[in-house]
Formats: sequence, structure tokens, C-alpha cells
Amino acid sequence: MRKYLTEPLKQEMTAWRHDIHQHPELGFKENRTAEKVAELLKDFGIETHERIGGTGIVGVLKKGNSNRAIGLRADLDALPIQERGACCYRSVHDGIFHGCGHDGHTTMLLGAAHYLAQHGDFDGTVYFIFQPGEENGKGALAMMADGLFERFPMHAIYGMHNMPGIPTGQFAVKSGQMMTSEDNFVITITGKGGHASMPHMTIDPMVIGAEIVLALQTITSRSISPADWGVVSVTEFLTDGARNILPSTVIIKGDVRTLSADIQVLIEKRMRELVDGIAKAHGATACVEYSYEFVALVNSEHETAAAIDAAEQTVGAEKVDGNCRTNTVSEDFAQFLRQVPGCFILIGNGDEKDDRPLHNPFYDYKDANLTIGADYWVNLVQRQLSAEDRII
Repeated sequence: MRKYLTEPLKQEMTAWRHDIHQHPELGFKENRTAEKVAELLKDFGIETHERIGGTGIVGVLKKGNSNRAIGLRADLDALPIQERGACCYRSVHDGIFHGCGHDGHTTMLLGAAHYLAQHGDFDGTVYFIFQPGEENGKGALAMMADGLFERFPMHAIYGMHNMPGIPTGQFAVKSGQMMTSEDNFVITITGKGGHASMPHMTIDPMVIGAEIVLALQTITSRSISPADWGVVSVTEFLTDGARNILPSTVIIKGDVRTLSADIQVLIEKRMRELVDGIAKAHGATACVEYSYEFVALVNSEHETAAAIDAAEQTVGAEKVDGNCRTNTVSEDFAQFLRQVPGCFILIGNGDEKDDRPLHNPFYDYKDANLTIGADYWVNLVQRQLSAEDRII
């Protein structure tokens, strides 16, 4: 196993993460975070390009004479959730915090950039990509629209995300489809509100909405083959009613995950049919807004082999699952993989029973992971851009 980061650098990285965690920012508003990243990259002696795709940053580090180049990507943004943990570096911004570990992702890539700038033994170019707006699924497209791959041409791109449920110090990845797509929907039901004591004089959208919520679950259980896969989740139920007032309008919002474009289309079609039919049966009207937000993430075979190799070099082969099961979350990095071959890997953030899931108000990235992730990045670069032993 090859480890590179020293204890002093680990302490610096911990301080960087705690500072980023304490000052979280939402997508495309990561101004302070981006400024910190840019200042550190410049301090490392790395050529730094700012405001790419909004608040995105790209650091360029070239050594030797090779024209080979790879990109390493981390995400900058936080979540619109109130942090409820009690750590000393707790978020200073009400309703915003790093509940997905992006503070750790940014710090790991910064640590790798620091080491590679000072001691990196490779031949080629590394692009350190710090992406805004991952959580809203728009940051990758924004960076590409701003010429990411034209301005910084690369042979492959790699990403990493922490994952609770996988022990700290372990990795998981697979070639091919590794994560799902994500769609969002908004259903608006319009009835006729009135007094709660006289429901016979109304067209109650609450009852209609409840029926629709239950009916939506039949899409995956009765319209999709057991050989396929899909999830339909209702996440919000909003009304304009009150204690003694039956509402006139109900809004239902939710989330859809699938593994194939055909199932995406089928779910949207069945949702529209069910909503329209149920609303008409009750004398109400309804409309469905359906949006395709994240595409499925598909890892390239060649680059996945390189990622597995780097992970094994970092923690040992026994701690790397190179054929993990498909993960049900979605990831904006998938948009990059539609343009450039690459691989997205998961780094464990603990499997203890009391560990919180991603997007939980008590979630926190484990500092023990910082050097593990940074060492992985260093191993990947020095293997991929080595003149003697390269995989590309």
C-alpha cells in the first residue's frame, strides 16, 4: 500500500474541512468556498482558473512532456437543511449545512493537489475540478457550457463520494451503470374549497390527493416488470386549507429513480394517466409537471480498472469492492461521463449502527477519511500518468 500524506498536512486538511463545514453555501453561491479553494491552489503553485460555470474552479498542474491529461473532480455546495449536530465547527448559517460530505470531497482533492504540486512523480497534466451546484443537478452542465472540456482537454475524468454504510477505509465501485437517474414531479390538483362542516358542497382535493399518493405506488408494483427497477416517492403534500377550511388546491411533489430511459418514460406516462383519471373521477382538474434532472451514472470499463487499481494501492485489495451493487442515489458527475470516459468511486464513511445517512441533519464527514481519499487521488494520478506503468 502506498500512502503519501504526512501528519502536518493531515492537520492542515482537517482545519480546511472544518472551516468549509462551518461556512456552507448553496449551489452557485459558493463564493467564499471557491475563493478559499482558489487561494489554496495558488499557494500550492498551481495555475488556477476561476468562475467556470459560475463559481467553479479548475487548477492545472503539468509535469514532464506528455500530452496525457486526466481530470479529478470534487463538489463545493451544501444542502438547504438545518444542522442539528453539536460539533465545534457547526454551520454558522441557519438552514444550510454540509450534510452530504462535500466539505470532505473538496478537502481531499485539495490535499492531493498540495502533495502532487510539491512531490508528484508523474508525466502529464492533472486538472483539479471543483464543481458548483451538484445537489441541484446543474453544475456539471454549467461548467461544460462554459467550455470545461474544450479549455481543459482530458483523456479521462474521475470523481469520488463518501458513503455511509461502507466501513471507513474501504472503497466500492463497479464498471457500467452504478447510479440511477433522478426525475422530479409536481402535481397540482384544483378542486372547490369550502367549510369543513359542509364537504358535500365542495370538491375536496385532499381526498383526491390522498388517492393519487396511493395510486402512484401501483406504477412500480403493477406497471413495471419485476425484472426492471424503479422508485416513486412522494416527498411533499401542500394545501391552501386551514383548521376548518377544506382547500381548493393541493400540490404533491416527489422524486423518481430509475435505471433505464424506457422506465423513465413509462413512469411519466402512467403518472399522467393516473392523475388525470382520478381527478376527473372526482370532478376536479389536475396537471403534472415532470422534469428529468439527473441522468444515470455509467462508469467506463477501462477507467474503472484504473480506479480499482488506485484504491487497492491505497488500502489493499481486501478493502476494495470492485463489483458493488448499483446505488440508488443520483449524481451530477454522470453528465461529465456522457462526454468523457471516466469513473466515479465511493469511499466508506462508516457502517456503525448509529451512523447517520446522507442528507441527515446530524451527518458529518469523518476526518479519518481525508488522508485516505487524498492518497487515493495521488495513487490514481501517479499510476495513470506514469511513463513506466500507465493504464491509459
